[in-house]
Amino acid sequence: MTSEMKVKAPKKRKVASLERKKARAGWIFVLPFVLGFLLVYLPIIVDSITYSFCEMKVVGGGSKPVFEFVGWANYENALFKNPNYVSTLLSGLADMVFDIPMILIFSLFMAVLLNQKMAGRAVFRAIFFIPVILSTGVMESIEAGNILGDYMEGAEGIDDGSGESTASEIVSSMDVEKMFSGMAVGQGLVEYVTTAINNIYDIVNRSGVQMLIFLAGLQSISPAIYESVQIDGASSWETFWKITFPMISPMILVNAVYTVIDSFTTDSNVVMRFISDQYNQPNGNVISSAMAWMYFLIVIGIIALVAGIFSAFVFYQRRD
Repeated sequence: MTSEMKVKAPKKRKVASLERKKARAGWIFVLPFVLGFLLVYLPIIVDSITYSFCEMKVVGGGSKPVFEFVGWANYENALFKNPNYVSTLLSGLADMVFDIPMILIFSLFMAVLLNQKMAGRAVFRAIFFIPVILSTGVMESIEAGNILGDYMEGAEGIDDGSGESTASEIVSSMDVEKMFSGMAVGQGLVEYVTTAINNIYDIVNRSGVQMLIFLAGLQSISPAIYESVQIDGASSWETFWKITFPMISPMILVNAVYTVIDSFTTDSNVVMRFISDQYNQPNGNVISSAMAWMYFLIVIGIIALVAGIFSAFVFYQRRD
């Protein structure tokens, strides 16, 4: 009696590829943020949008307010009836136009210096990053309350013989004009440099993260590239503009976007303070919600504009 025995081949286990494993690990890392966004932040966002299109009323002396849909009335009130919102918004945009170039220039300049081989380089890097750490605590509260600025304005300052106080500024336009007396420099550039010098504390305080990003970009450039251009006889000036600057241009784009977001969301921003003060006014939560969402859309538009402009000049190194 013969019997045919069928031998089944063992099933092959599907082995996930390395990219799939990395993707799964990535989802595990971002899962707390996704859950927090869906459970905490998303309901707040929905409520904020709802408030911006409603009017709050208290009916019958009840403690729970009733929201009545009024369409775009809150947005119209913020733009056309509130006397200070538009002017404050324009002031915030003007500050941003000044902040972005100065912070990028200063952080790139310091990153290039701190990337040089010198004794105590790590200590200097830590010193320039200390303001970023301090600004997250007590110093941020002091800066938001403008306590230091009020003290400087109220101080008698240093008597320079002119009878005027020098506490609120480091240099004046006259000092910068004397420095640029031998150059064909316009008054606009003189005022820009003067403002930058007088705001050096704020610039240094807000350049720590950008400096680290630039340092990471500078250290990612292969030393072999610099050795080859030195053999060809390129000067330091030519090396910076032909090699260093194009290679770190992606970091310039990242820092520009980061600086825009940081400038618009810091507690010292005039628009943020105005919206916060408006919230504490009668029926101010619905008006402030409309102001905040208009401000958010403007910020998104400016980020898209900045990213589009900088992306046209970004050089991405191909790694084959």
